[in-house]
Amino acid sequence: MISIAWPIILAAPEPADTDCLFETNTMARYQIERTKLSDQVIRQLENDIVSEHFEPGDRLPSERALMEQFGVGRPTIREALFSLERMGLVALSSGSRARVIRPTPAVVLNGMSGVMGHLLSTADGQRHFQDARSAFEAAMARNAAAHASAEDIKALRAAFSDNAAAVGDEAEFKRTDIAFHRVLAAIPANPVYTAVHDAMAQWLDDRRAVALEKPGQDRIALAAHERIVQAIESRDPEAADAAMRDHLEQHYGVYRSMRAGDN
Repeated sequence: MISIAWPIILAAPEPADTDCLFETNTMARYQIERTKLSDQVIRQLENDIVSEHFEPGDRLPSERALMEQFGVGRPTIREALFSLERMGLVALSSGSRARVIRPTPAVVLNGMSGVMGHLLSTADGQRHFQDARSAFEAAMARNAAAHASAEDIKALRAAFSDNAAAVGDEAEFKRTDIAFHRVLAAIPANPVYTAVHDAMAQWLDDRRAVALEKPGQDRIALAAHERIVQAIESRDPEAADAAMRDHLEQHYGVYRSMRAGDN
């Protein structure tokens, strides 16, 4: 690990009232935003990681060493490290120094789970996510109809067969339902798409579980999957797009009605 000498960061003392450049009855012309010490530490460490002073697998200095190098307390260092973890730049584990990792779409999106859970707790948030999911999954279906290889379609058919075999078993149907949709996200061979799919599947896990509590919903979902597969096999992007949107809108309607019944 490369040793880096960081500049000492100290909070500037507040100016005395007698040093103020404005009269007390005059509104200040500029609003100056004070930067938190932890933000300064984050920026310095982020720069060192991005500029490859640290490489994936390297360990950052201990908390005590960072405290001495930056001239700040342990809470500031810990706040900075937690922020770097949420950014997907370091991995934290109890009793070990922070380890630098390579940011991936999956790591970054996984770090957003807490915020997304809060957004999904409102009716507007649910609708916004429904619209986003519908646009994303319809695009994946459209892309598959236009570009899927014979092997891709074979994998999609296999996922559909697994889903069909799970009818009547809520937990297994949910698992194979997610796997079916993931095949579509994997077809473009773009890790961002699979990361977005996996994140949405996690954020919307409650929606699938609630909808499947309605008798017969698994068979309705399976029939929708069949229409999606047929459109893709027919190389019909418009039909694939429409089939996916209809499927997700029906599923969302069931979820809303089930939730309304709980209230």
